[in-house]
Amino acid sequence: QVQLVESGGGLVQAGGSLRLSCAASGRTFSSYAMGWFRQAPGKEREFVAAISWSGYSTYYADSVKGRFTISRDNAKNTVYLQMNSLKPEDTAVYYCNADPAITTMTVRYRDLEVWGQGTLVTVSS
Repeated sequence: QVQLVESGGGLVQAGGSLRLSCAASGRTFSSYAMGWFRQAPGKEREFVAAISWSGYSTYYADSVKGRFTISRDNAKNTVYLQMNSLKPEDTAVYYCNADPAITTMTVRYRDLEVWGQGTLVTVSS
């Protein structure tokens, strides 16, 4: 397990952009797949994007494909989520998480037991 701290959220108008950061502590960040998830009030947590340990494979929810880009900088132990063309429906608390298996990010993320506080993204009309 690694410790993760999300940041970069805030208030932005529809059509604007934000970049979220997830800073990891620990010794094995580069060997983990990373994922971004979000949860809006009254809804279940949902998958947003994931990236393999190498950074060469990425996965996106249909709702954000073409607008969001996930990337990582293993030298800085940080994963990013660049969010463009934001919509009010993107409003949520955004979380990151890590696991050795990419399928845990894309399919079995409900098995993840430990989550941080996330960072709030609010998109106004």
